[in-house]
Amino acid sequence: MPESRIAWTASDVAGIPLRRLVGRVGQIEVGICEYDGSNRLWTWWSPLAEDVWGHAPSAEAAQQHCEAWLRAWLENFRPFLEPM
Repeated sequence: MPESRIAWTASDVAGIPLRRLVGRVGQIEVGICEYDGSNRLWTWWSPLAEDVWGHAPSAEAAQQHCEAWLRAWLENFRPFLEPM
């Protein structure tokens, strides 16, 4: 996979770090990865689509899955972005 353009940052509440990463491209939030302690998996999803999510065994794997989905999803928009 090409180098990621997504900047992942850790979330915190009142200075307490959470097991939650937010992915942004510029100012646009494109993905979230959060640890699910009951299942001991990282869950990823995107605020760009309601029904998109998945699980992975690590934060890095969740980020990769989220980015792979995003790349595939954005391909659908290529005809709109290319010059006529």
